[in-house]
Amino acid sequence: MNGWMVAAAFVLVALLADGLYTARGPVTDRLVGLELGGVLATMALLLLAEGYDRDIYFDLAIVVAAVSFIGSLVFARFLERWL
Repeated sequence: MNGWMVAAAFVLVALLADGLYTARGPVTDRLVGLELGGVLATMALLLLAEGYDRDIYFDLAIVVAAVSFIGSLVFARFLERWL
């Protein structure tokens, strides 16, 4: 186990805490939690890619970043209708 894997473990714990807050927080704060979750998931995949020395995880991190951004825009659009 190297430093990259330890850092990935800390980021995954932070992602779990963010997921709990996003699931239970107020509606307006859920958008912020969704954005943070996308950033943390991307960062975890980048750290795991470096830790395992696998290039495919870098590609997956780029896809997760793009999809989380699009998902945030869709959530914001529906949030606009509710508020």
